Amino acid sequence: MVLYMQGLIQLKSSYSERLAETIELCFLKGGISINHSRTNMFLLFLAILFFAGIILFSFRMFVWGLLPLIFLLILYISTNKYRSSVSLFIFFLLGTLVYQLGSIYINEWNIPKEMKIIINRCLLIFIMIGTVISLMLSKQKIFFSARLPDWHRRIKMPFHTIKLPYFLLIGLMVSSTILIPLFSQEMSDLKTVLLFGILFAIINATLEEVIWRGIMLSSLKRNVSTFYAVVITSIGFGLLHISIGIPVIISLLFSIGGLFYAIVVLKTDSIYPSIVFHIVINLGMVFNGWII
Repeated sequence: MVLYMQGLIQLKSSYSERLAETIELCFLKGGISINHSRTNMFLLFLAILFFAGIILFSFRMFVWGLLPLIFLLILYISTNKYRSSVSLFIFFLLGTLVYQLGSIYINEWNIPKEMKIIINRCLLIFIMIGTVISLMLSKQKIFFSARLPDWHRRIKMPFHTIKLPYFLLIGLMVSSTILIPLFSQEMSDLKTVLLFGILFAIINATLEEVIWRGIMLSSLKRNVSTFYAVVITSIGFGLLHISIGIPVIISLLFSIGGLFYAIVVLKTDSIYPSIVFHIVINLGMVFNGWII
């Protein structure tokens, strides 16, 4: 009888320990789930503030644009894990503010429209400087993906792989479709349009790609995730076109281009192909009369 009672007590003790371990594991998993949910909400709120800042500054609503900056500063103080990403957004918006103020200033100059557009695109350097300052203050490496593609590399597609040169050729052919309407148009001053188009395309494409697919994409990928980096840089890239007078809906459609360029950079591990594709697109926009 005594042996039976001792065995029963040991069985109950063993069962209690297992039950306690199960309950503890459930609480741990629940805690992980709650923390993960809070992180997602934080990153979503961060993205909304960033996009709101771009939109407000693009519409030159500078006072209202300070509100997202204030909230971002509060988030910067309240977080440690994503502080570098919050800092990146803050300095990007500060650079956008300076860019917009510079645009207002040059619009008062008595110079040709083409020259104003070229100078306006050059002012994007203020946004780039802002992001570089942020990375320097955060003591993070400034990475542009500025290396030549590995031509022997195979690109992984959803159902197969393809050689890198073929992948880039397909991308170039798709980008070049914007030039098709050019052959049915007549341009009165071909030399001037050609010179302007080349200058505009090189300056605009290079600066935009360095900012979005160079600094922003690599930094957000390193500090948050690849998915978050692609979403932020694609939508942000589209929204920034509001600042040059492009309607909101069309600017959002430009985000598709941002997604394409991001995929190209991630697949090739190089920023140069996306710059080339971007230059071709910009040339087509100029020659088709969409810029001037």
